[in-house]
Amino acid sequence: QVQLMESGGGLVQPGGSLRLSCAASGSIFSINAMGWYRQAPGKERELVATITSGGRTNYIDSVKGRFTISRDNAKNTAYLQMNSLKPEDTAVYYCNAELYRLGYAHAANYWGQGTQVTVSS
Repeated sequence: QVQLMESGGGLVQPGGSLRLSCAASGSIFSINAMGWYRQAPGKERELVATITSGGRTNYIDSVKGRFTISRDNAKNTAYLQMNSLKPEDTAVYYCNAELYRLGYAHAANYWGQGTQVTVSS
């Protein structure tokens, strides 16, 4: 079994900051890319940021310069530092990881349960 556990969401005022964490646990051999997605009410889930095992990052345009994705490979954990938050960043944020389980030849995608981020005054 593999679990992704997110934490760090909450309510913050516009211009504020939050740091999300995503810890992967279980029978993991290795993790390829990790990413953060978000889904706002009435909207489709969208990719926010990704990071490869080598540290290469990618962001959607609306968060560039404000959000930073990072990871600690030794801890199987990814982070999303969110600064200068805007009301339009309000959404449920989901962690995703493409990983190899012990004893399995093919990688698979796993999702966390989501954490709510609300930006409001």
